[in-house]
Amino acid sequence: MTSSIPVADTRVAQGPGGPWAVLLDLDGTLVDTEGLWWAAESEVFADLGHVLDEAHRSVVVGGPMARSVGHLIAVTGATAPQDELMAAINSRFEHLVAQGAPLMPGARRLLTELSAHSVPTALVSASHRRTIDVMLRSLGPEHFAFTLAGDEIGRTKPHPDPYLAAAARLGTDPAHCVVVEDTLTGVASAEAAGCRVVAVPSVVPIPPAPGRTVVASLEEVSVPFLRALRTRIH
Repeated sequence: MTSSIPVADTRVAQGPGGPWAVLLDLDGTLVDTEGLWWAAESEVFADLGHVLDEAHRSVVVGGPMARSVGHLIAVTGATAPQDELMAAINSRFEHLVAQGAPLMPGARRLLTELSAHSVPTALVSASHRRTIDVMLRSLGPEHFAFTLAGDEIGRTKPHPDPYLAAAARLGTDPAHCVVVEDTLTGVASAEAAGCRVVAVPSVVPIPPAPGRTVVASLEEVSVPFLRALRTRIH
């Protein structure tokens, strides 16, 4: 499956040590959707007679749909087919998003700044293409060279494949990419790919680590900030 978003100019920006680019997660990073996902999951399982314990929220956040739903099936004993539950959750989520999903603080300003500085930027999400396209109406597809969905790649986060694929498509080394993520699953994916990571925790705390910078919100992230992190690698 290929992206339904037209590919913009994918030439990477030049900087000390070579070309660089910025790769952004979607849910919980740019758009405040983690609560909506949990609401959608809770409503679908409630329809089957199961009440989801809040304790499971931190387990399913940021992960691929198959893993999240598989976990919820295991802990609830639900007998509905996994594919049917995934489709129902996606449908319920899209309904909730259509009613309004606010951007995270600083997201709009950061996207505008990246575009103004001609920094190649890609959206790399574990969400499915159909879901991403709904949220792009609010974000603006013009801000991204391309978007990569979880159902467009064999293995999604926490595997490194999504970020390796994004870097390859931009024609740059993963080490020249700065990734912005909000979950440990996404951080693990980016770090396994060899990218520099800025973590903006949404639901679960993320500790600092070598090659990883943790900030409180996107309000702290700017093009000079990202460029400085990228140049520290070399």
